[in-house]
Amino acid sequence: MDELWRLSAREAVALLRRGAVTPLEMLDAAIARIEAVEPRINALPIRFFEAARAQARALPRPPREYPGWLAGLPIAVKDYNDVAGQLTTYGSPIFAAHRAAADDRTIATLRANGAVPLAKSNVPEFAGSHTFNPVWGVTRNPWQLGRTAGGSSGGAAAALAAREVWLANGSCLGGSLRIPASFCGVVGLRPSPGVVPRGDALPAFDSLWVDGPMARDVGDLALMLDAMAAPTPHDPLSRPVPPGGFQAALQAARPPRRVGFSADLGLRRVDPAVAAICAAAARRLADTGCAVEDAAPDFTGAIDSFQVLRALLFADVRGNLLPGERHRLNPDIAWNIEKGQALGAAEIIGAMQARHALFHRVARFFDDHDLLICPTVAVPPFAVEQRFPTEIAGEPLATYIDWMFLTFVITLTGCPALSLPCGLTADGLPVGLQLVGPPHGDAALLGMASLLERALGFTLPLLPA
Repeated sequence: MDELWRLSAREAVALLRRGAVTPLEMLDAAIARIEAVEPRINALPIRFFEAARAQARALPRPPREYPGWLAGLPIAVKDYNDVAGQLTTYGSPIFAAHRAAADDRTIATLRANGAVPLAKSNVPEFAGSHTFNPVWGVTRNPWQLGRTAGGSSGGAAAALAAREVWLANGSCLGGSLRIPASFCGVVGLRPSPGVVPRGDALPAFDSLWVDGPMARDVGDLALMLDAMAAPTPHDPLSRPVPPGGFQAALQAARPPRRVGFSADLGLRRVDPAVAAICAAAARRLADTGCAVEDAAPDFTGAIDSFQVLRALLFADVRGNLLPGERHRLNPDIAWNIEKGQALGAAEIIGAMQARHALFHRVARFFDDHDLLICPTVAVPPFAVEQRFPTEIAGEPLATYIDWMFLTFVITLTGCPALSLPCGLTADGLPVGLQLVGPPHGDAALLGMASLLERALGFTLPLLPA
């Protein structure tokens, strides 16, 4: 058991594919680890082990040539995704007893590719980047239990860091795959819109919210993406998987030729320690023969644009809750819905025009750069008792999402973006480096991330949790 939960996802799947271990043995190993560490971190509060065992027993033999076949590997599922017959609470008391009738499209794709969901990962109530809620409580960071795991895929990141599971899914609006990956020393990818099928509850033409993979390293991340990615006629943004899948990109990886680095994207202050760690990591790319320069697209207007478009999306997706359930909503979520409902046409048009202009500036940047690099988060993991940071390096912040600016302005671009662990603060907390690829450049981004991961030499330790 001890040996199985220490394996990488790739190693575990290789054993499963050749029949050296069974899905039930992998489940038992995961369950033992979950029961050992969950009382301390609270990453996977919703567990359905018997349903997982039933699926594992019925699993067919794998088509071994298919790169995304997980062959019965247990995974964690984010509590924003539906798993048939299980709770989907969104961390909200409004949905505390809600059970899904069927898998959503993301989970159905994973299950069809041999994944065995065994638990739901904890989330903030509806959205946010600190994982706490009135239904399941707070998720703690395995690196230091008094710090946040980030969010909204915080339970997923904490479960990976504590080696409770080998792979986990997440989702991202303003940074919910990348921020918890940074805070927990794992890897999270925001893929291009349309790469991963989404549930039908999300607006069909929205490109801000995507589902994506989380893992302990880039190789496992590519495996998870191969299991998640699929074209579908139910998504108007859907796109085909590259020939050979995303893991093939790691075999064909080439170093970037020219990279732009910025500690702050020209927007606002970043914690000096975070900036220094990320700048040193970016310089390591020079070891691969890459030219690293201080350069970034112009992100003027991006913060305001995202604030407006996020509020509009909240009003669209959750506005129906406000009339009858306002007293049970997180006040930050209620504020975001009301902000969206109060928007005027001029604000919405201005935000859309700013986003359009930003995309074209970014696309031109990638005409002669292979990567844009910056910190994933402007601050290190903060105390679990704090709802959100209210200042960065002495600069006051106005809203509960202002501190997430380095990820949410990248969301606006539609570019694939990945958080890669790159170092530790003086008090031993992980810091993530955000790697942004050109539009539609998911496969190339994974390849370049694998090379930088090798150059940095960061490995996830066996954490005390």
